[in-house]
Amino acid sequence: MNNRMKELRQINGISQEQMAAKLGVSRQTIISIEKGRYNPSLPLAIQIARCFNTIVEEVFLIDDEEK
Repeated sequence: MNNRMKELRQINGISQEQMAAKLGVSRQTIISIEKGRYNPSLPLAIQIARCFNTIVEEVFLIDDEEK
């Protein structure tokens, strides 16, 4: 699953460390999500979207082929 997490984080001036602390996860988790190596659980995806004051679908992009 593709995502816009790094883009949104940079637009909002949030470091990976700050994001990790805010979400209660490790910086490595943030890196893995941004690189698409790890898909977060639904509760974590919702928390991430709330950090950016948006909806999950604006952060995480599902390819038509995956549906």
